[in-house]
Amino acid sequence: MEKFLLAIMAIYIVIVASQSPKFFSLETAFDLARNGSGAMILALGCLIVLISGGLDVSFTAIAIVGGYSSVLLSRALGVDNLLFIVAGAVIIGALLGSINAVIIHFFQLSTLIATLGTASVFHGAMVILLGSKTFTRADVPQSMLDFGAFSIFTIKEENSQYGLTIFFPIVIAVGVLTWFLLYRTMIGRSVFAVGSDPESASRIGINILRTRLFVYMYVGALSGLMGIIYFSGLAYINPAALVGTELGVIAAVVIGGAKLTGGEGTILGTVLGVVLWQLFQNTLVHLGLSSSFNDLFFGAVLVFMLGFIYLRQRQANKRALVFTSN
Repeated sequence: MEKFLLAIMAIYIVIVASQSPKFFSLETAFDLARNGSGAMILALGCLIVLISGGLDVSFTAIAIVGGYSSVLLSRALGVDNLLFIVAGAVIIGALLGSINAVIIHFFQLSTLIATLGTASVFHGAMVILLGSKTFTRADVPQSMLDFGAFSIFTIKEENSQYGLTIFFPIVIAVGVLTWFLLYRTMIGRSVFAVGSDPESASRIGINILRTRLFVYMYVGALSGLMGIIYFSGLAYINPAALVGTELGVIAAVVIGGAKLTGGEGTILGTVLGVVLWQLFQNTLVHLGLSSSFNDLFFGAVLVFMLGFIYLRQRQANKRALVFTSN
């Protein structure tokens, strides 16, 4: 699966580079790293949800609620400290994620229906209780502005200056942590087992509630972190931002090989899926095309990859003499 994605990306990069030589540069790579950092963090959380057999569409709402609430709290207490703001957003995100897990587990609701409902509840409750005031650069905590503008190193040219954002090592750390949790811990094995067959997982002694709490609290915590990264990068806080982007993130993870039915997915595939999505979003201008073509190209890749995944699955089932009605 990853080989197909790499081939598609290589072909696309060659086409774009042939039309715009400036595309193939460190500046473009650094821009992609900055613009895609938030989406990558959300996608890694989404990957765990899909592996567990769920489908969460509330993570963008949690990102906004966690980030916005934490900023308001820091302003109310007069604490302009980045660690305090990040910790607040992560804790709020994890708590909201635990609500998703409890509702899904005890009410036995479809994960899509449950998180679709909680997304509206979380965002609506935030607007009612905290308001929907936007904050311009002058009102954003200085620690967040410094965080968003910080670069690991900077390259200066005659007429421009660019650098590798601090967001990049954070994404790497989240990726390594997610890999470790999935492949080197018992809770990670439990996630795969529950996604493959919840009933069988329960029979062998896996605690389904604990596993779901881990899954949805983890994606909630990552969403809270992403909210701060998103606001810091923009230097502008809009409580209505990110609405509707969750489907693009889910599609990127699915393109990376995660099955909607659960039990399968990889970190590398997810990374490649998000990179491809960001390439389409940020480089069509080099081909002289409008942003409308992003949906066309990305949708075509999504349909192709889904067809390939399920064709491969049917062939594997036939070889194993497993026949289904699908």
